[in-house]
Amino acid sequence: MPYFTYEVVTHPESGARLLTHIETYPKYREAKLRVKEERDKHPDRDPQEFRLVFAKNTVEAEKLLSIPRDERVIGDI
Repeated sequence: MPYFTYEVVTHPESGARLLTHIETYPKYREAKLRVKEERDKHPDRDPQEFRLVFAKNTVEAEKLLSIPRDERVIGDI
């Protein structure tokens, strides 16, 4: 399965996500480097706006990226 790289922009009021496919890569390392390059080109933006996802096709990739993720919990308070 290939790796898909996307730009993910969340609308501030509605929370809707606009997904823009950047490129598809056969290997993880290539996709990871592309996302890193995009993040480095846009240091003023949130790093989470550039994502990679492992999926069968673009439909599955966009479905996975559209699902809101829970906040990451580190440690126990």
